[in-house]
Amino acid sequence: MQSEIEQSVSGVPQKALQVAAREPLPIETSKVAVHLDYVDSQQSYHLVISNHTDEAPISIERSVSHLYTYWARMIDIIFGFLGMVILLLVLPVVSLLIYLDSPGPIFYSQERLGYRKRLFRMYKFRSMHPDSGRTGHLIWAKAHDSRVIRVGRFLRATHLDELPQVWNILRGDMSLIGPRPEMPAFSDKFEKVIPFYSSRFTVKPGLTGWTQVNHNYGNTVDDERIKLQYDLDYIKNRSCILDMKIIVRTIGEVVFGHGR
Repeated sequence: MQSEIEQSVSGVPQKALQVAAREPLPIETSKVAVHLDYVDSQQSYHLVISNHTDEAPISIERSVSHLYTYWARMIDIIFGFLGMVILLLVLPVVSLLIYLDSPGPIFYSQERLGYRKRLFRMYKFRSMHPDSGRTGHLIWAKAHDSRVIRVGRFLRATHLDELPQVWNILRGDMSLIGPRPEMPAFSDKFEKVIPFYSSRFTVKPGLTGWTQVNHNYGNTVDDERIKLQYDLDYIKNRSCILDMKIIVRTIGEVVFGHGR
């Protein structure tokens, strides 16, 4: 039988409170299943600990106002249509450059996990050689990746390779702002070694986000732990002001070519 203990902040172990303090998450999920809720009305956290070992999704999603819900949908629609116009304008030039540099498909699509781990197909401009994804095993992208074509370096530096994702935003698969959409195989791997990883699926993935403007792509599990802390921080503290800050910083990344 499962025994559950619900505690307020005053009774939560210090290690659990490190979640709120944006510190590493050392809770051993192989021993307990932890459920962390943010209660907006009381500005407090609640922790539910079960003595069973079955892994369960951990929710930290707090209640958001109706105003923010309308705001988030509004910016998705506005930037989705604006991005689609820009995509149609640059499509002929980018398509030609990609084809001349590396004959093959112009677009690249891949299955990713969305809200509540629903599968969807994400679209990007191809920035690597056509056979880069046919190795038969997972490979992390890295700095100076030999698989990246010449024009692909420019597309990645300016984030133009991600512009086709505006179609995913208009379809409702993604939002403008949210955690980076992850591949199922990587997600399965991370959930086994990183506590709270499944909590990032309590919101839609985003074209940009708090993690994207604060941390590089990274290619280690430790990098993923750091990125998860930014994701959880955003989920807990979503607001119009924070979204505007992310949008402004994203524009700076594009203008100054600070992409990977």
